[in-house]
Amino acid sequence: MSTAKPAKPAGTARTTAEATAEATDKSPATTGSAKGSGSRRRPYHHGDLRRAILTAALDVIAVDGPSALSLRDLARRAGVSHAAPAHHFKDRTGLLTAIAAEGFGLLAGAIAEAADLKDAGVRYVRFAREHPAHFQVMFAPELLRDDDLELTTARALAADALSHAVSAVPPEGRGPDARLAGVAAWSLAHGFATLLLGHNLDGAVSERDPEEVFRALASMLFQAPAE
Repeated sequence: MSTAKPAKPAGTARTTAEATAEATDKSPATTGSAKGSGSRRRPYHHGDLRRAILTAALDVIAVDGPSALSLRDLARRAGVSHAAPAHHFKDRTGLLTAIAAEGFGLLAGAIAEAADLKDAGVRYVRFAREHPAHFQVMFAPELLRDDDLELTTARALAADALSHAVSAVPPEGRGPDARLAGVAAWSLAHGFATLLLGHNLDGAVSERDPEEVFRALASMLFQAPAE
């Protein structure tokens, strides 16, 4: 799956991370230079460094994909020493794992608020559209530390939310095997979202609302029996 966008030319709007870094530079705690050094580098403990690094990483992934991530480059974007990100994420794998865990947490929260299974699928597609960088990383296990507690917990919450939505559908509407029905629902939502983000459905969806298109597809798969 690819969600890469053309790189921003010089002089265009700054990324969220760069704006945050500049704002922090102007704070009273960080504008003073050390005696004899003339350095204006911001100290490591500024604001929410972890959030700044995550935001910068998401900016990079959205444009160039996970393979373009570099902790040194992210430190430069956040305006901190090149070693600072390691204090929070240890290494590149740790950073990607944190992004995936955050993504699954956001997805779990979105699905948990769904009115029914169809709405859960719509929310899944909406999440993918609103968080494409998270979405890329979440389902790339080769990039992640799979035994990370935060990741496994968030992943389980998302799976439980989907399972709950499936179990709310009567057996007549989903078949006797709730587990397989869950796989079918996930496959439909995930497949649609992946194709959509990759611009493979541009012709089929055209000017239609993707969420409404998904609702129509879900009605073909999960529907109440005829009276």
